[in-house]
Amino acid sequence: MEILQSAVIFLLVFSVSFTAAEVPADVDQRYQKFLRQHVDADISVQKCDRAMSRRKITAGTGNDCKEVNTFIQANKDRITTVCGDAGTPVNNLFKSNQPFPVVTCKLKSGNRRPNCQYRGTSSTRYIVLGCDKGWPVHYDEGIIDVNRSG
Repeated sequence: MEILQSAVIFLLVFSVSFTAAEVPADVDQRYQKFLRQHVDADISVQKCDRAMSRRKITAGTGNDCKEVNTFIQANKDRITTVCGDAGTPVNNLFKSNQPFPVVTCKLKSGNRRPNCQYRGTSSTRYIVLGCDKGWPVHYDEGIIDVNRSG
């Protein structure tokens, strides 16, 4: 019984030490917007219209169709690591050390929601993110040419 109690105490202490870090309050709104606009592990080129509409992604603050939007096909935890050990600082941004699969949705017709229609293309790119206090808050670009620096 004493061994069991010791094991339980050890597991509790161990699990508390690995509690997920919380997004700082002053960063959370921009982080959530980044997730909504650029992170979708299940996106495909056929799902651009639905994803853009469901997530209400527009140009600026109105209902104008956004010309281009890129979704990173990975989970948020993997993407967040680009703001740390899995990324290389480039000016005030972070370039991923490994390429990510992405789907880029480009406007093919329509001017305002809900009439926006998109054509999706898939590629693999090094992603470039703007980060704040270790959290991604801006998708800057994807670098297709893997030999290009910065």
